Amino acid sequence: MERPNAKRLSSRFAPLRWMTHLLLAGCVLWAFLGIGYAPVGVASLQWIVATAFLLFSGWALWKARWRWPAWIAIALVVAAIGSRWLIHPSHDREWPPEVAVMPRVQIDGDRVRISGYRNFTYRSTDDFDVRYEEREVRLSDLTSLDFFVSYWWPGPVAHTFVSFNFDNGDPIAVSIETRPEVGEGFDPIASMFRRFELIYVVGAERDIVGVRTNHRHEDVFLYRTNTSPEAARRLFLVYAERINELADKPEFYHLLSNSCTINIVRYANRAGRTGPLDYRHVLNGYSDRYLYRTGFLDTSIPFATLRAQSHINEKAQAAGDAPDFSQRIREGLPIPPGR
Repeated sequence: MERPNAKRLSSRFAPLRWMTHLLLAGCVLWAFLGIGYAPVGVASLQWIVATAFLLFSGWALWKARWRWPAWIAIALVVAAIGSRWLIHPSHDREWPPEVAVMPRVQIDGDRVRISGYRNFTYRSTDDFDVRYEEREVRLSDLTSLDFFVSYWWPGPVAHTFVSFNFDNGDPIAVSIETRPEVGEGFDPIASMFRRFELIYVVGAERDIVGVRTNHRHEDVFLYRTNTSPEAARRLFLVYAERINELADKPEFYHLLSNSCTINIVRYANRAGRTGPLDYRHVLNGYSDRYLYRTGFLDTSIPFATLRAQSHINEKAQAAGDAPDFSQRIREGLPIPPGR
């Protein structure tokens, strides 16, 4: 018969045991996904190995005499998956044309020269004219910043990117994306296991926005922000530095730590933004609501009205490949006071 003191002691440590079990279950699940999504080997074989590992872990942890060996095996697998020495990012892979060129930004005083500036002409998502160009602008002509949210489907997750607006010239869009190899498609879970390299696509809105609105048929929202010219220039310089760093040294995309919205917030912090991390930086389908609540957008009208007016698909489709694409998608958009 168990003594009362033993019962009290057991109940006192029950939460700790549950936390340990949850932690262990998380490690097993992480290892299972890491084996299945590892960017090596044959995918079908990897998932067979991953399933075998999952079944072995469950069986071994259930058997008392196998628990410690199972703990050690799981820890070794998790450590191997998390190790940065096993899988390295590379620029030397078979890339599709859309991500084949890493851009660079050369700044000489006020003069800015961009190479690898993407300006494709699309007939469909798979049929396009490949055109990478050089473009020159002046930093002093940078006047403002616009923010895009693009949805593959309605929900809490989207793709976000920015455009830098210049006097006497078209905006420059910068989109932080995965760099999939030929034949690969984006998978958000796989992106957490060193599956995709990272690229900053720099180019014309007629390309970067138009392919989403007119050919992929994503829902795209364009918001004018009240970012000052000085703040926009500081942010541009941060972007330029990171674009060149990435061209020199490849990195992996990661959904939670090295992705579009997370990096936009990170660079805004470097450029002078203050404020804590917000859940809408991860659930970035709500990032426009965050910008509205923090006063970066036009708050003189209700958010629902602002959002409805900021949906640009019809304007973009009507503009097609017109040279004034950027001007036409901005027609009638609310502009924050003070901009």
